[in-house]
Amino acid sequence: MNSESAPVVRVSRHYDFPAERVFDGWLDPAIAGKWLFAIDTGQMVRCEIDARVGGRFNFTDRRDGEDIEHVGEYLEIDRPRRLVFTFAVPKFSELYTRVTIDIVPQGAGCELTLTHEGVLPDYLERTTAGWMKLLEKLSKCI
Repeated sequence: MNSESAPVVRVSRHYDFPAERVFDGWLDPAIAGKWLFAIDTGQMVRCEIDARVGGRFNFTDRRDGEDIEHVGEYLEIDRPRRLVFTFAVPKFSELYTRVTIDIVPQGAGCELTLTHEGVLPDYLERTTAGWMKLLEKLSKCI
C-alpha cells in the first residue's frame, strides 16, 4: 500500500447514538452484515469478523449472481474511539488501502470521521459517495 501519492477520502457524519453503539456497529456481525459493503440490490452471503488486532474480515455481497469480496485486517481497535483496518476488493484490485474510523462523543451522540488512504485517483469520487451512502445505512442499522 503506497498512500503517499494517492488521494485521501475523508467523510464525517453525526449520529444521535452513543459512540459505543456506533463503534460496535462496525464489529458486530449481526449489525455490520446489514450495511457494511452491502448494496441495496445485493445479498450479503458472508460476514466474517475476527474483531482483534491482527484479525481479518470478509464481507461477501452477491451482486447480479456474482460474489464480491471486501477483505482486510484490523490494525487498531480502541473502543469506542478508533478503528483502523486495511481494505481491499480483490475482484477489482489487489491493492490494500487503509481506513481509519475516529469517533468523538458529542452530547448524547457522536461524530464519526472516516479517512480512507491510498484510494486510486480514478476511484476518488466513487469511494467518497460510497462511504457517504454506507454511513447513512449504518444510522438505520444501529
